[in-house]
Amino acid sequence: MTTPAGPAFMAKLTKNDHHMAEHVNEIREHIISDGALSAKVKTLMTLVCDAITAHEDGCRNIANRARALGATEEEIAETVQVAFLFGGMPALVTACAAFKDE
Repeated sequence: MTTPAGPAFMAKLTKNDHHMAEHVNEIREHIISDGALSAKVKTLMTLVCDAITAHEDGCRNIANRARALGATEEEIAETVQVAFLFGGMPALVTACAAFKDE
């Protein structure tokens, strides 16, 4: 489960260990920002990781974050394919949460 500010666990961490939460956010922002790889590509990579670790809500939210960074539906579809290649059928089922509900 996530909140608009991020994963629900971060709200708990912030409440219980604000100092640690600040460090986690600083590290996350440093890693996920544009570098040799764009923030969009890094975000799509996190979609693969969430699919492989069976975080359906994470896949949905990360896909929306990737869209906000300019990812196309075709890029998301290819990311779902990569999740399947490395995570098999369970990752494919989870990654399908990235597709928009019509």
